[in-house]
Amino acid sequence: MNHDKDVINAAVMVKLEPDLSEGNVSYNPDGTLNRSQTKNILGPHSAIACKAAMYAKVCYDAWVSVCSMGPPTAEIALRDAMGLCCADELHLYSDRIFAGADTLATAETIKHGIRKMGRSIDIVFSGHRAVDGETGQTGPQTAWKLGFNFIGNVIDYSIDLESRMVKARRKIDLPGLYTVIEDVESPLPALIALDPSYRDNYRRVSERLRYARLMKEASRRAKDYKSYLRVWSAKDLGVDVRYVGLAGSPTIVYKVEKIPKAKASRRAKVVDPSNVEALREVGNLIFNIAFGER
Repeated sequence: MNHDKDVINAAVMVKLEPDLSEGNVSYNPDGTLNRSQTKNILGPHSAIACKAAMYAKVCYDAWVSVCSMGPPTAEIALRDAMGLCCADELHLYSDRIFAGADTLATAETIKHGIRKMGRSIDIVFSGHRAVDGETGQTGPQTAWKLGFNFIGNVIDYSIDLESRMVKARRKIDLPGLYTVIEDVESPLPALIALDPSYRDNYRRVSERLRYARLMKEASRRAKDYKSYLRVWSAKDLGVDVRYVGLAGSPTIVYKVEKIPKAKASRRAKVVDPSNVEALREVGNLIFNIAFGER
């Protein structure tokens, strides 16, 4: 177990999620998602978690491991995640026993996976929620099962390597009232869930240059992602089958409804760049919009 004060070991939880823009989400008779009949992508909130992990890699030279639970097709999410955070390892927890898991059973599997990573994890990044669940529970439940401190709704963070503390800024929306910006700190290990408004902010030129170099390396690694991938079964992880998958899920799906495909609300017009009059019209339109004229 690595407890070097100058080393940060990070894990990222990501999820393969249905592309809701397609409007063709398919369900099984028991109410669970039929992923084989649904177009899937790396979840947008998972992508934000990957960007936060890249920040740790750029600024603190973190070792980054990305993990996901799902069918073999979840490799897609891991590949895309690698392209965002230049991961050093990819872990896929894939077994029929894990199928039908709710947030609590998912957290149980991920807990075992993070403990099997071979390094003492200091910080875990997760998205705010998943578009196919919208519960926002997997992150805090995983933190609870790991015994890690949890910070949610994070919009910015920094790590003090000497004191082993994470300092985070979090945004709390109070519906109908106002938004609170809160500064908190916590000793490591910790799990932080990123708010959708999180943006990485590289303040120094050296950080921006390192980020550019790592993004090139991330692109290279993503093309060869299978070399960094390890697939774990339930037996490999040593889970208790009573607490994972459908058997370990107390959630009951009462009803599911088909998600309608959203209608396009924007209009597009192709303008010939050699047509001066057409370009003038575009310029006038932008000017009017910018200054409130319609």
